[in-house]
Amino acid sequence: MKTTAIFYGSTTGSTEDVAARIAARLGIAPADVRNVSDLSPELVAGYDALLLGSSTWGAGDLQDDWYDALDRLRALDLTGKTVALFGCGDAASYPDTFCGALGQIYDALVPTGCTFAGSVPTDGYDFSDSEAVRDGCFVGLALDEMNEPEKTDDRVAAWCEGLKEALA
Repeated sequence: MKTTAIFYGSTTGSTEDVAARIAARLGIAPADVRNVSDLSPELVAGYDALLLGSSTWGAGDLQDDWYDALDRLRALDLTGKTVALFGCGDAASYPDTFCGALGQIYDALVPTGCTFAGSVPTDGYDFSDSEAVRDGCFVGLALDEMNEPEKTDDRVAAWCEGLKEALA
């Protein structure tokens, strides 16, 4: 498996919990699961793959720790690195911006030369719009821990299984 790090931004702990679940499924060591506030160019250089997680706040906003981290990431040349996104949102309260933070991260990283993996079809989700949807798929794993926590384990398992080839 490619050397893989998980960087997450989590205010209430939901995205941090999901990061831990993903790490357990993929066999990623706890030392390689970090808060995005720790992200540095030196850390990123040591990995072939980055799994990036953010919760979405308000009208599609990034989790607070992501603003500085995203500036650091977008300044890097990520050519040859695989990037997969995951995040938590609230589709009942914010159906028109569900998991929109994933779309912001995606758009910011497209020019860096990275290769994205882990898109997820929107089938089975109940939302009206999202900045994270491209061609009928979320740009990464979208989760609703507020309203559909019973679907999280299955969605995480399917996403991780789908990532195995990209991380091999």
